[in-house]
Amino acid sequence: MLRVPKVILLIESSRASGRALLRGVADYSHHHGPWSFSWEPAGLEKVQPLLETGEADGIILRDVAGAEEIMAYGLPTVVVGHRKTEIPGLVNVVTDSEAIGRMGAEHLLGCGFKHFGFCGYVKTPLENTTWSEIRKEFFCERIREAGFAHPPHYALSTLPKDWSRGWRSLAQWLGALPKPLGLMACNDDCAQRVMEVCKLAGLTVPDTIGIIGADNDEVVCGLTDPPMSSIAINFERAGYEAAAALDGLMRGAPVVPDRITAAASHVVTRRSTDFVAADEPHLAKALRFIRDHGRGGVSVDAVVLSAGLSRRALEKRFRKQLGRSILEEVRRIRTDHIARLLAETDLPVAKIADLLGFPDIQHIARYFQADKHISPVAYRKVHVRPGASLWRSQNGDSFPRSGVVPMATPG
Repeated sequence: MLRVPKVILLIESSRASGRALLRGVADYSHHHGPWSFSWEPAGLEKVQPLLETGEADGIILRDVAGAEEIMAYGLPTVVVGHRKTEIPGLVNVVTDSEAIGRMGAEHLLGCGFKHFGFCGYVKTPLENTTWSEIRKEFFCERIREAGFAHPPHYALSTLPKDWSRGWRSLAQWLGALPKPLGLMACNDDCAQRVMEVCKLAGLTVPDTIGIIGADNDEVVCGLTDPPMSSIAINFERAGYEAAAALDGLMRGAPVVPDRITAAASHVVTRRSTDFVAADEPHLAKALRFIRDHGRGGVSVDAVVLSAGLSRRALEKRFRKQLGRSILEEVRRIRTDHIARLLAETDLPVAKIADLLGFPDIQHIARYFQADKHISPVAYRKVHVRPGASLWRSQNGDSFPRSGVVPMATPG
């Protein structure tokens, strides 16, 4: 009789990121298992009997309090990083915080903001929020590269008792910053709190403050008013790769990656950043025109005509305010839309080319590669969600059904 591996999952499901990780693990099991799961989203004590009797073959867990006790049993282990830095000697799942910070900055710069800020979390003995610090660092770096001042930042406490009396301090900080302000929060939970404070303080979103989060938790983003823009992170793919790594550990594979990256794929734009350079009416018209029509490809002349300004004058405004040309902005909007279709749909690349007005697959491939420095096929392998579409032929672009799982490249 074939023995079915028993895998412990200590991953919470209260947030979209945890549910996506679990979907990825389940999908790997469906394709390469079967596995038997013991899933405990909360307490560790319920899995203690499995650990003590040696029934479990492997474990995937968040780096929560008590994780060291679990790891001491010596089971093949994959750790999903949340509160701490990476743990040497184990397979660690981390988010690409460098790319997330820069992506948030790029989005707010593209909206035409001139003033910026960042809100993250306080480091505590129990929660070393290194990921928040990294996102802040690379957000600020990109803003400075664009020629703007180093953004101020605010650190929120994650403790509920501190929030009840600390929101006024955040309101004062937000109120004192120059407006209109483009603000990135370290994740959606943090961004939701900032938006709550904006409402209490009478700061309108997005006209006074434009806000973007990270994780793209659709429930959290939809609960805010207005709905919140966020950076999509491919946790489902990371869950699939985490399961592949655990499978390698359980089988005694000679080579297993020690780091798996949950890659940031694209920005999901909602009304919380629906702001376009309000104090530059010609630039605002041009940016709005590009947003509305750029997906299908527009000429620089058409953008100039929409703005009602000479080409030379409009180019100067683009360079000064955004740090790029009109054509570069058109390409950015268009390639971002290609990236979203590659990550969120199973449309063949040829169909995406047709939808967006490219003459053929070769043209869209060259266009995308020039901006993203990766081919559409390679991008999809990294960012697509696992499942049937991953293994389906994409108009001749085939994906392996077995063997080594393609790993996301750390940022």
